[in-house]
Amino acid sequence: MRILIYYRAMMRFMPLLCLFLFLYPARPGGAEAQPAAVVSWQVGTPIATYWAGPSLTDAVAQQMVEGGFNLVWCGSEKELDVAHRHGLRGQLTDGLLTPASLGDPQRRAQLDALVARVRKHPALYSYHLIDEPSVAQFPALGKLVAYLRQRDPAHLAYINLFPTYATNQQLGTNGDVVTAYQEYLLRYVEQVKPALVSYDHYQFRLKGDSDQYFLNLAMIRRAAQEAGVPFLNIVQACTWAPEAMRIPKADELRYLVYSTLAYGAQGISYYVYAHPNHQGSLVSLDGTPGPLYQAVKSYNREFVAVAGELQSRRSLGVYHTSLREPGCESLPADAPFHLDSGSVPAAPRGFLLGFFGATERPTHALVVNLDYTAEARASLVGPGVLELFDAATAQWTSPKKAAVELILPPGGGRLVRIAP
Repeated sequence: MRILIYYRAMMRFMPLLCLFLFLYPARPGGAEAQPAAVVSWQVGTPIATYWAGPSLTDAVAQQMVEGGFNLVWCGSEKELDVAHRHGLRGQLTDGLLTPASLGDPQRRAQLDALVARVRKHPALYSYHLIDEPSVAQFPALGKLVAYLRQRDPAHLAYINLFPTYATNQQLGTNGDVVTAYQEYLLRYVEQVKPALVSYDHYQFRLKGDSDQYFLNLAMIRRAAQEAGVPFLNIVQACTWAPEAMRIPKADELRYLVYSTLAYGAQGISYYVYAHPNHQGSLVSLDGTPGPLYQAVKSYNREFVAVAGELQSRRSLGVYHTSLREPGCESLPADAPFHLDSGSVPAAPRGFLLGFFGATERPTHALVVNLDYTAEARASLVGPGVLELFDAATAQWTSPKKAAVELILPPGGGRLVRIAP
């Protein structure tokens, strides 16, 4: 009888128990199980890309692969398919990728549908939003970046910034070059919260070089480090104004690649790949490779190899042995890596040394010959037995000495580390 009473009581409360289990189902793995971690965007393989190129066909994609590029521009979802066929990553451009889409319910719905379609595409790497915005555009861009990050945190919302030589009106800030640009970068990081800082700087003029190239590199490096994000440098690979700007030579392009690496960049981009009214670009409008394309076939692979070695390490300092342009910092007397004074030729440009390490102790040094007109030789002395990195083969070799002899091509560099 007592069992029957208990049975009737249990049956009376069974509907309530079922309702409770329906509303509050058990989590897989028990009470301690947590929701799946959100995958945020990471650089992955260091970026080798370009600005302004042709529509992505299979022929163009194959040319990109041969040129050592790993990120291509895609003007449609079909072009993402092309990128995927060739093992390339795609940066998507679309008219919906603008702050204006958030203020229009119909366009916002279309943007949501676009992101929902492409976010799982195996070739998608980034969304291109805008080139060279002013401070006035940052709040709206910040909302768009946050909106995209919420819906697709695994892919980059890409924005490219002005260089130091932009006018105050273009930047939307006031003051001298350093003051105005510092404010520009500060506002960008605070209001947009980018996952990567990208900028362009074109220094090769018809009469001499701009003296703000290293100033710009130094300011971008610091802004990216303070934000805890990587950075990308867009460098000059053509002329668009023959009366003022010159077409770089292959050795000058190597100098841009290696100096960018020495400041700790994880991305390199070339302006331009191919575009009307631009002379000396990597490829002509009919697809014929030019001298600079032949050069970047090795430069891109070297950039990716060196940047990949340094990706897990922090840029701890960047120093110049001779150059005293704005932004150049002299090599400290007590630097752990230094050039034997007897081996360094007297040269106005000298060498650039970038220090890297997993802690505050430098373990790696990238030495760059800043003379892009001649080969340079120097002896690098380190705090222990050193090893040399061959960027062409991505292999380390050890001469088993604390001093190594470096033979650097015009504008070239060499990565060295303390033997582990």
